[in-house]
Parts: sequence; C-alpha cells; structure tokens
Amino acid sequence: MALSTPAVTGSSVAQTCASAKQAAGSLALLGAGVKDAALHAIADALIARTPEILAANALDLDAGRANEIGSALLDRLRLDEDRIAAIADGARAIAALPDPVGETIDGHRLANGVDVRRVRVPFGVVAVVYEARPNVTIDAAALCLKSGNAVVLRGSSSALHSNRVLAEIATEAASAAGVPEGAIAFVGGGGRGELAELATQDGVVDLIFPRGGEGLKAALKAVATVPVIYAASGNCHVFVDAGADLDAAEAIAFNAKVQRPSACNAAETLLVHSDAARAFLPRALAALASAGVELRGDERTRAIAGEHGLAVAEATEVDWETEYLALTLAVKLVDSVDEAIAHIGRYGSGHSEAIVTSDTAAARAFQLRVDAACVYVNASTRFTDGGEFGMGAEIGNSTQKLHARGPIGLRELCTFKYLVEGTGQVRS
Repeated sequence: MALSTPAVTGSSVAQTCASAKQAAGSLALLGAGVKDAALHAIADALIARTPEILAANALDLDAGRANEIGSALLDRLRLDEDRIAAIADGARAIAALPDPVGETIDGHRLANGVDVRRVRVPFGVVAVVYEARPNVTIDAAALCLKSGNAVVLRGSSSALHSNRVLAEIATEAASAAGVPEGAIAFVGGGGRGELAELATQDGVVDLIFPRGGEGLKAALKAVATVPVIYAASGNCHVFVDAGADLDAAEAIAFNAKVQRPSACNAAETLLVHSDAARAFLPRALAALASAGVELRGDERTRAIAGEHGLAVAEATEVDWETEYLALTLAVKLVDSVDEAIAHIGRYGSGHSEAIVTSDTAAARAFQLRVDAACVYVNASTRFTDGGEFGMGAEIGNSTQKLHARGPIGLRELCTFKYLVEGTGQVRS
C-alpha cells in the first residue's frame, strides 16, 4: 500500500517521530532482500519522475536567486538529469553493499564456557537535518533504510519543493516494496521552533545528524537534548612539499579547489614549501586564475606572483580560517613540514588535509601528526565522500572523534549490542 504524500505541515514533529519510532521496531527485523528491493524501487522511481523533480527544483532555484543566496548555495541546490541519475546510482550502490545489521564485529568464549558476541544493530530513529542539498533526502533515506533505521528528514526551506517531492518518491516506492509506514518521514517549513522540537525528542529520536554550516551547528547545540553527531564544515588544505612532483601537485591543488568548490572537501588554503615556491607557484597560480579562482596570498606569495604578472590579493587572518565554498583560495608559503602541520593544526577544521611530497618521512609525519578525519598523501581532498569510499553514499562527514569519523555510511549508522549465550552458568 502506497503512503500518502509526506506533509510539510500537518502532523506535529512529535507525532511524526512517534510514528517513526513505531516503524523502527519492524524495520530492524526486515530482511536484506526487502530493503534492497525498496532501494532499487526508489532508484527506478527517481529516474521515472525526473521531470517532476526538476520542476520542483526550478522553483527552489528561482527562489534562491531572488533571495540572493549566492553561487555556492545555488550549486548545492541545483539538480539536473545527471545529478538525479547519480543519486539513483547511489541508492543502487547501497543496495549492493552487505547488510550491516546483525554483523558480528567480534566474539570470544569466556573461561566458564559463556559465548560473547558483539553484533551491529540499528540505532532506531535517526533524524537528519540538512541545508540546501536535495540529494541528502535520498542519500539519508537510503542509508537509514539499509541500516535498519527509521529516518526523519528535515531539510532547509531553500530546498523545500525539491525535498518534498524526493521524500514523496522515496516513501511511495519503499512502501510499495514492503517497508513499514512511517519508516521514512519528512518535516519542514516550521522554522527554528520545529528544529528545536525535533532536537528534544528524547526517548523517541535516538540520534541526530546535522549536515550544514556553523549556523545550523550552533542552533542545534543551543537546544539539543538528543545525541548529535555533527557533519561539520571543512577548512581543508593542500600542502606542496619541497621536492614534490610539480605536475602532480598542480593537478591535485587544481582539482581540490576547482572540481566542485561548494563541497566541504574542497581545499580552501594552499600551503607551499618555500623551496618549491619559485618553480611551483607561477604555474599553479596561473592555472587557478584561468579557472576563475580569486587568489589571496601572504607577502612572499604575492611577491613571487607579482614577478610573473599574476594578481594575488593580500590575505588576512580571516582568510586562513575561512571556509569559502567558492572559487577563492588562500595561499601561504611555509619553510618546513612542521610549519605546515602547525598551520593546519591552528586553522583546520579536522575534515580533510593533503600533502604532495616525494619524501617518505615527510608523508609519514603528516599522516601521524595532522589531526583530521581524512589525511591524504599525493591525492586530492575531494575523495572524502561516502560514494568515493565505497559506501554508496553518506549522511555527511563527521569531524568528531566519536564512533563515526569521516564519511558516515552504513556501519556508522549502527550501534552494537552484546549477545551472550551460556548453558546455565552462574557467577560465583
């Protein structure tokens, strides 16, 4: 039986969460075959209803332009046929992954003959709060469905039309495939009061994942009584070490900044060892500038750039700590690996950091001493993504140090419990 269209208003947040809680018990016991069939049904429905999705997305884009939300947010908000197809492919990829529910993590037999196993189990009800990324509606629904969690989706008002139709597609397709009613729920349009109500559903919502900027993070921190794992911002760096392969360094720096600048894993600062600067900076800055990147540099960077007729604005303290999410890049010269690591330690957000080097000792020092969820050697930071990591999709990227760090996929959406079996043993 198909579900009715998810309402933006109507049922209260508390009622919606209660329905999700009721569905969670049945969903946790659902077989992998039913869940996978539901994911394929969702993917097929996305393709079949692409024109409807694009029409809804056009309304959000028009409103975004009228409200002058900026190019970075518009890029995050925009859907097209290729992006919808990629979202559908993500759902299918999740279906192809092993079901984490019931997986034995480890186990052993006690001296008294009692068997102890630690197995993965769903959290129960997961709420996902996100900004301006309609793809998260499907990514989150698919990951939660496969991991046996009911999900309450709360997108931003800027993507309301897109999120609503995507949630409708997911609920209808999943229900027709045998997923219990209420397992995928959508709320939106109620402002910060609605967010506060969702974040205080103690005993009903088991975990909240916010995916957005520092404003959303602060808003949740102020009110949340439900456990929260923050998928936080990314002030990411690429460090070009002395003796780095300059062709590789240029390609990595360019990709990390330009390939999708609105993503949280895009590089915001380029650090260059002073010994490599004169050979590397002119070519790299010229390539970046030709792609429309606004460059802001320290005094030494600007001096070298000026010798080659390249325009680089003066960087300030604010630039080192800013997540631009746009075609803007801060550039700084450093005199050692230690100085690069210290700069990252001071300004980085713990998301993704990269070194380009031919020095094994420098690479190892960077890996061991840089405190981030993902640390790269000779590769772009743009790979920090659940899909790229083989997770199918992701709820977000956690910069915390709890059970989930980096891309949050199926296993990170599970907790665990101990299953203990004996033959009548009692403790003496």
